[in-house]
Amino acid sequence: MMLLTLAVWVYLYILRLGFIVSRGVDPQDLATPEKLAERLPLSTLNPSNNFKNLFELPVLFYGLCLYLFVTGQVDGGYVNAAWVFAGFRGLHSAVHCTINRVTLRFAFYLIAALALWAMVVRAALGYL
Repeated sequence: MMLLTLAVWVYLYILRLGFIVSRGVDPQDLATPEKLAERLPLSTLNPSNNFKNLFELPVLFYGLCLYLFVTGQVDGGYVNAAWVFAGFRGLHSAVHCTINRVTLRFAFYLIAALALWAMVVRAALGYL
């Protein structure tokens, strides 16, 4: 997940800086998120939106993984669910940053989210 976040970050800045340089845009003209959204094409904004999205559910994933590791609860079920989460988040990011087909992107998001919530519910039940 961290490597995915890094990859999206690099991709978004390659696109963003490429747009700024090729169009001769003054960076100060993009000083706020609103101004950025007005000036940049969707193909450049989508990776930025995806990058922000990688700090939503994945934050729960990181916390849960740390909790499971510290408490010694990691097992094959959690590892498999974690790979499902990470893999489908990768697919979600690939779609979001390129073709941005919403229904496909949502399907990948939903599968990843369900894997994470299954991990959360299982950990909560184990705690109780």
